[in-house]
Amino acid sequence: MRRCLIFLLALASLPLHAAQLTLELGSTRKQWDSEALLTHPQARDIRIDQDVSYKKTMDYRAVPLAALLEGITPDDHLQAVALDGFAAEMPAGPLLKSGPARAWIAVEDPAKPWPPLGQDKPGAGPFYLVWTNPKAGNISPEQWPYQVATIRRLEPVATRFPALLPAKDASATVTRGFELFQKNCLACHRLNGAGDAQFGPDLNRPYNPTEYFRPEFLKRYIRNPQSLRQWPQARMPEFTAEVLPDADLDALLAYLGHMARHKR
Repeated sequence: MRRCLIFLLALASLPLHAAQLTLELGSTRKQWDSEALLTHPQARDIRIDQDVSYKKTMDYRAVPLAALLEGITPDDHLQAVALDGFAAEMPAGPLLKSGPARAWIAVEDPAKPWPPLGQDKPGAGPFYLVWTNPKAGNISPEQWPYQVATIRRLEPVATRFPALLPAKDASATVTRGFELFQKNCLACHRLNGAGDAQFGPDLNRPYNPTEYFRPEFLKRYIRNPQSLRQWPQARMPEFTAEVLPDADLDALLAYLGHMARHKR
């Protein structure tokens, strides 16, 4: 018994392991551990008002994401992959800007873990992509991936997944809806089996939500998912009119309705 107690005390005195963030930026691959990022020359203490995931003001130690994106240009396309399969598709341009909206990698200190996101839910660590002044950049909730494990440079979505493309004769509204789908939906959902997300259901197979939701209820569901379906482990955020104006929501639904007629 005494030997077990001594062993447990010795184990408790060991430093906690630093997490690893992997960057796959084309021909280069680099790993940053949390200790190195916490002491990075550009690391800062930042405050996020109304954090998207925690729904309150949060303080973080963070590094400007642009400082880690060596060799990336504004025309590149990046994907942030989380531990649970969430895969946020993001053009590099906004991520490289120093303002007014600015992207940061918040780094969880292993000795001071962040709180859970809710009952029976994990925290947002070890790495969380957050934004200061997000309204200035029209940043979507889906552009705040947490539990980030990998950030990688990839070909644009339209190149990688032609099954997502609307028909060539699609209207400008449908084309705009496709852009909004990439920004707001593709992180969690696939469509026609296309996409990298491992989290949410496919939005066209076997049925498209426009086929079983009345339009007014589908809009309500996107605006506030919990107003129609409540469950403790829900992850879909609210898309308020501030984040997704009515005209954009109409364009998104136009794209979904269009794709319901183009199942592949």
